[in-house]
Amino acid sequence: MAETEAGGRRAQLHLPHQIVQTPVFMPVGTAATVKAVPQDTLEELGAELILGNTYHLYLRPGHEAIQRMGGLHCFMSWPRALLTDSGGFQVFSLNALRKVSEDGVRFRSHLDGSSHFFTPEHSMDVQIALGADIAMAFDECTEYPADRARAKESLRLTMAWARRSLDHFRAHQEEVVWSEQFAGRTQSLFGIVQGGMYTDLRRECAQRLVEMDFDGYAIGGLSVGEPRELTLEMISEVLPLLPRDKPRYVMGVGYPDEIELYARMGVDMMDCVLPTRAARHGLLFTSEGRLNIKNKQYAEDQAPPDPACDCAVCRRYSRAYLRHLMQSSEALSGTLNTMHNLAYYLGIMRRVRDSINGTANPAANC
Repeated sequence: MAETEAGGRRAQLHLPHQIVQTPVFMPVGTAATVKAVPQDTLEELGAELILGNTYHLYLRPGHEAIQRMGGLHCFMSWPRALLTDSGGFQVFSLNALRKVSEDGVRFRSHLDGSSHFFTPEHSMDVQIALGADIAMAFDECTEYPADRARAKESLRLTMAWARRSLDHFRAHQEEVVWSEQFAGRTQSLFGIVQGGMYTDLRRECAQRLVEMDFDGYAIGGLSVGEPRELTLEMISEVLPLLPRDKPRYVMGVGYPDEIELYARMGVDMMDCVLPTRAARHGLLFTSEGRLNIKNKQYAEDQAPPDPACDCAVCRRYSRAYLRHLMQSSEALSGTLNTMHNLAYYLGIMRRVRDSINGTANPAANC
């Protein structure tokens, strides 16, 4: 593993379907698709690891159906690495449609109102059926703001569920269904650090998770409405407590300057819907700042979206054309905008990796 004085790390994740270069940004493929972008384009952009959403895939088309079709890799024709979240954050976001108990969370589907019950064990069963390279422990995400009593109770549940997740996962991880060439390889399971915006609770959670010996560790419960300064403080408190020889993942972040900052602090993995969601609304991230392609000033602007960008969109199309597609509600608009934003985010990670001295060595054999 190569590290700089600033704390950035360059390493490799040895996953069953891909050796992933870190620090890495993971495009979010909620429903087995990174919205508007086909898989071959993701490969051309250099994406090595993408995220699938357990909650959404469980509801539709169903984890058992995906398993019968050979797992999520086969179902979505993605040969590289996949990570699935636990479903905890999506259940948390349902708010009025959920009820939390010691055993798990009962919730109503946002699709049809049907009732479902997620326990740590069930989340593991769903993720084993989906068959991603990395699965996440079932956690209880703390909202913001939350008082200390609420954060402490959430931490208590998260720790209990982490142990149950790990025990069930270890007992059943050999049941994953992959194509024959990956026979004998297994999934990895990451624990998730919670604790609200209380540094002592975050430290306690991190230390106890490390004692459980997960394959990697994520910092969750961020980007839930808190000021950026608090996000940074929580990451700064937790990172030094996590093992140097295992992956460190900050969930759900962030803007381009944030992901670069966190990567240089020593974060290995990040994901966020921002580049894809913003693209569909006409917001492009560029070396010159944020560009709202819907603005009238671009109606006859023949410059590329970002003159400093070498992505396929910037090499071929003008701001005027992208604005026209947006104004005309053409489907191609979302595709081209998303391609550029993902290229920009993935490019940030490449630059960070290139700036770290030394040769990459395995940080973890997940």
